[in-house]
Amino acid sequence: MAKTAKASKSAGAKRLKITLLRSATGFNKTQAATVIGMGLRRLNHTVELLDTPETRGMIHKVRHLVAVSE
Repeated sequence: MAKTAKASKSAGAKRLKITLLRSATGFNKTQAATVIGMGLRRLNHTVELLDTPETRGMIHKVRHLVAVSE
């Protein structure tokens, strides 16, 4: 029962499209790890993530490398 409620909650949640525009090479290693953690693999690769405080924090950390659209 709990799994169903959680699944329906995330189904209606807002999603963000994040695109990697600049390489993480030459920047801090933690920023490169954040890019990988977001699921971005190569330049111009786009992923859709849920709009959560955790995701927003990751975007803020690498805001100079990515573009975000809703």
